[in-house]
Amino acid sequence: MAESSGVNVGSGCEEKGPEELSQESARPGTTISRVKLFDTMVDTFLQKLVAAGSYQRFTDCYKCFYQLQPEMTQRIYDKFVTQLQTSIQEEISEIKAEGNLEAVLNALDAIVEESKDCKEPAWRPSGIPEKDLRSAVVPYFLQQRDALQHRVQKQEAENRQLADAVLAGRRQVEELQLQGQARQQAWQALHREQKELVAVLREPE
Repeated sequence: MAESSGVNVGSGCEEKGPEELSQESARPGTTISRVKLFDTMVDTFLQKLVAAGSYQRFTDCYKCFYQLQPEMTQRIYDKFVTQLQTSIQEEISEIKAEGNLEAVLNALDAIVEESKDCKEPAWRPSGIPEKDLRSAVVPYFLQQRDALQHRVQKQEAENRQLADAVLAGRRQVEELQLQGQARQQAWQALHREQKELVAVLREPE
């Protein structure tokens, strides 16, 4: 019986398994990204899948063909395993792309890193629903109140500016009206003077 085919899976046998990565991430000062851990888990799954469908089992299923064409059987098995790996990797890549999985995992890593610098204890429920609800809802309502107050103050300032602009416009209109009245009176006085001058000129000597 022929030896099983040495088909490489993912990054190869040198890639660390999830258990090793978990132990490494538990060491002080070491952090394994979730994207790398996910890729390693996929590679480990492919390795175990190929091991479960070994060349020995493959030839057991096709004994007659293997006895007639052992080299052809080997090539068929290698081709089958390669296509299976490629198909699974393509499916997983599509899932990662559709779910934006890499960005989500990196964001989760960033959240974990930021939480390390937080000295305050993480929030835990007190066991009293009313108290927990207030602690979650009250800050939101206070934030909304501050936002509404800011909008009201801004609107009031705009209204004051508009009122000042209206008053200035009214004063300008009044000044124009006064100027118009003054010009009208001056024109009327000039008209009277012209009439008087014409009348004086027309008087007989």
